[in-house]
Amino acid sequence: MKSDHEFIEGQMIDDFVPAKKKNSLFSIIVKGIWKENPGLCQLLGLCPLLAVTSSASAAMGLGIATIVVMMASSLLISLMRRFILKEVRIPLYVVLIATLVTVVKFEVEAYFPELYESLGIYLSLIVTNCIIMGRAEAFAGRNGPIASTVDAFASGLGFAMVLFALGSVREIFGSGTWFMGAADILGPWAQSLETRLIGEDFTYIIAILPPGGFFVLALLIALKNAIESYAKNKEENKFKIKSIKV
Repeated sequence: MKSDHEFIEGQMIDDFVPAKKKNSLFSIIVKGIWKENPGLCQLLGLCPLLAVTSSASAAMGLGIATIVVMMASSLLISLMRRFILKEVRIPLYVVLIATLVTVVKFEVEAYFPELYESLGIYLSLIVTNCIIMGRAEAFAGRNGPIASTVDAFASGLGFAMVLFALGSVREIFGSGTWFMGAADILGPWAQSLETRLIGEDFTYIIAILPPGGFFVLALLIALKNAIESYAKNKEENKFKIKSIKV
């Protein structure tokens, strides 16, 4: 049994040990969309990232489907995390994600047949997307349902934004159009968004080919790094002491 002196000394030591700080919902959103963007920082999900982004509408459709699956899987895994054995958690995650992807696939096939044809096999390959499994293993399996859902939404939104940016740039320079097929996703009202920006004689076919996807993705990563480097240098310059000329 500890003496009063040992108890007080231990209590004093505990008071000086900083408690583990939990991430706020805002910081989780910022990490998922910008600081730890799955497509630009972690370079996950490159297969659909480069294969489906030949048009903005297809990229947007896959992005929305990925967000739905990520949010649903993270929420369910977070709710069941206390009842899942560590030894079988990965197989259970795969089965759960595969079930959700199948449901989303049937919904897209029933209500958005044109989008289903344009996405093809890549809609089913959401099951193998490392982003969904990574967030389930790294976050949803260790945090509450609200934080897990927000984390999944932020990561999915960050991935969808990269998809849409890639699809827009590649469609504009490769086909000369932008958002063609938007009515298939958003409804007839979105047909007004389908525009032609560049004539066919001034397009570059390489933009909609796989090498073009790598080039545009590299430019987006370089742009993100440049923005972060500029912001970091600007912040550091605030604390520099200006030399005094004698």
